[in-house]
This record gives sequence, structure tokens and C-alpha cells, in this order.
Amino acid sequence: MISESIKTRFAKEVAKYPVEQKQSAVMACLAIVQQELGYVSADSEKVIADYLGMAPMAVHEVTTFYNMYNQHPVGKYKLNVCTNLPCQLRDGVKTLQYLEKKLGIRMGETTADGLFTLQQSECLGACADSPVMLVNDRSMCSFMSEEKLNQLVDGLRSAEGKP
Repeated sequence: MISESIKTRFAKEVAKYPVEQKQSAVMACLAIVQQELGYVSADSEKVIADYLGMAPMAVHEVTTFYNMYNQHPVGKYKLNVCTNLPCQLRDGVKTLQYLEKKLGIRMGETTADGLFTLQQSECLGACADSPVMLVNDRSMCSFMSEEKLNQLVDGLRSAEGKP
């Protein structure tokens, strides 16, 4: 489940901290697992806990506190739409609703082809650019009009060879 190459990456992260503070690498280890496996399972949390000398519940608390960690498999493209108050005032909820209609799924679901998972998120720190969304926890998209949403989704589908 957790390969030696993943454990090698864990070691590089742990080495950044004093020996008695290796638990500080928990977020980095969770991110590594997610990058490699696509999500963080309960079994992965246990491996990380054992590796860092933590209680499994302590790792689980970190996993569940942040919405950047997937606790189950998600689509190839995870679309997080900010629905916090500033974005709500500038059509963040309408953006989420538009994507639900366009993708044919509800918030929290994944398209049947496994391509898209749609989620809402808390503040992404770009209130002046709202409505905003984050693609795969890495790429910020700002001022997301219906036209820009169509370009994004259609472009990602096209890149995958899907209509």
C-alpha cells in the first residue's frame, strides 16, 4: 500500500524537523500519500501515524480538519468552489449551482466517468477575485463567469479526449 518510495519522501520531510518534533511532518506526509494514491485512506493514516510515532486519531484529526485531503477516491479533476460569505455575495453559490448543472452531479459527488469531483470550500483567500475556485488543490481560478466555467470544464474534458 505505502511504497518504499513514499517512505523515502516521508524521510525527507521528517529530516526538516528536530528529531523530537518529527510529528510536524504530518501534513507533508498526508500530501505525499494523496499525491501518490489520490486520497488518504484510514490505512494510510495508520501508516503515517506509525511512521511519525503519533496516535492514529491525531493523524485522522488533521486529515479531517483540512478539506485539501481527500478521504475517498475523487475524480481526476477536483473542483473546489469557494462559497464563503464574500464569494457568496459575488455569485459563489451560483457558480457552484452552475457547475452542478453542467456536470450533472451534486456538490460532493463525482461524475460517472471519474473525471470531475465537485466540492465547496471555505475561503480561498482571493475575495477580490470572486467567484473563485481551486482545481486539484493547486490552480486558482478567478472571476469564474459561466463562460469561463464552460472553457475550463470543456477544456479539461477535451484534454482527456472526452466530449
